[in-house]
Amino acid sequence: MRALLIDDEPLARRELRRLLSAHSWIQIVGEAADIDEAQAGIEAQSPALIFLDIQMPGGTGFELLDRLDRPPRVIFTTAYDQYAVKAFEVNALDYLLKPVEPERLVMALEKIRRGIATTEQADTPLEQLFVRDGPRCWFVPLREVSVFSAEGNYVRLEWGRARPLLGRSLTVLESKLDSRRFFRANRQQILNLEHIQDVELGSGGRLHVRLLDGREIEISRRQAREFRARMEV
Repeated sequence: MRALLIDDEPLARRELRRLLSAHSWIQIVGEAADIDEAQAGIEAQSPALIFLDIQMPGGTGFELLDRLDRPPRVIFTTAYDQYAVKAFEVNALDYLLKPVEPERLVMALEKIRRGIATTEQADTPLEQLFVRDGPRCWFVPLREVSVFSAEGNYVRLEWGRARPLLGRSLTVLESKLDSRRFFRANRQQILNLEHIQDVELGSGGRLHVRLLDGREIEISRRQAREFRARMEV
């Protein structure tokens, strides 16, 4: 698994690199000392996993994740314990306090291995969802949903005239959707490709998509490249 180390302290990066050398299935593809360098490294290397410090020059690890349309798996490594709750709110795999203990690192890496095994054994993509929003319940056929939009740790479904709220994160939902039908347009939204009416070029390499229900979705510059390749736009 390709991994990137993000920490402003060279000694911390060196120690983490030493600890990870005992795990041959982790391939370190780069390091970064601030969030600008980290964003560039993620976009260039496409790591599946990042080890991320929180307090760094130029911004926090949380601000880095906010910049990314599709963040990699995240293990936080930090000297501060007060950010643990927020870390898990952004779906971090684990939260390791410095100095990182080898035993805790092993536990964090085992979570990744279990997740990979679960993914490999997963059934076919979801075709429908059971959604309970307040007193109402729905069985939602996913082919009829035009857009999924993140609202914190929840997802709003655009399904005809109904807009139920699903109690899981957009990242978790994305992993269960059929990638041939659904596309991550930006950090906040996944759209149904079968509901696209037309596409227009926007500024800065972005794309503007109009759906059959009239909604307009912006595809970010980074995702626009993948969209063009897939749809031959």
